[in-house]
Amino acid sequence: MFVKGIMKPAHKSFTAEASASLSEVLKVLDEKDIEAMPVLKSGQFTGMISKEIIFRAYFNSEEEMDRKTFLRETTAGDVAMYEGFYINDEEVFEHTLPLFKGFSVLAVVNESKKFLGLVTRFDVIEQFESAFGVKKQGVRIAFTSEESSGRIERLGDIIKSYHENVISLATFDETDKLARRIVLKIEDNDNIEAFTRKLEKTGFRILSVKKV
Repeated sequence: MFVKGIMKPAHKSFTAEASASLSEVLKVLDEKDIEAMPVLKSGQFTGMISKEIIFRAYFNSEEEMDRKTFLRETTAGDVAMYEGFYINDEEVFEHTLPLFKGFSVLAVVNESKKFLGLVTRFDVIEQFESAFGVKKQGVRIAFTSEESSGRIERLGDIIKSYHENVISLATFDETDKLARRIVLKIEDNDNIEAFTRKLEKTGFRILSVKKV
């Protein structure tokens, strides 16, 4: 899954023009109940704006002016930060995870930094829920396997021979790096016990079997 496949397009995204006053920006943030917005100049991404950024800019300002004057006369472009806080539309969506630290939204741009849309933290969580089959009921089987060639292929053969309907399959490195943890979710049926016994006989070590 690529970022462009899960992003909200530009015309559905809340953004701030670099020339917009901070008063205008705060009004949108409040009315739409959002945490932050990308700042654009002629359609190009230039940084992020949020209430925290605005408050910091005001208290750190060397200009002596009251709050209302500051918000009226200062623009989003004047205080925007995190100009590197974006991701390319051709990236795989997993690469968004390390970036969701300061904001719940992430700007998506092309190679020339033209703003294309937004990815939200919620969008990414939904994709992982889909990958793990969270919204489908079934049986979750967690087991480990020694790292060796052909193990996943062998698992596939067992799944096929028992006619299991797979909802999701994920693998993780174990801490000792000599084994691999596998989480398999399949549709509930009458042969789960026989299926797990076969896995154990083939060398997979069952950790848990649970209906979810």
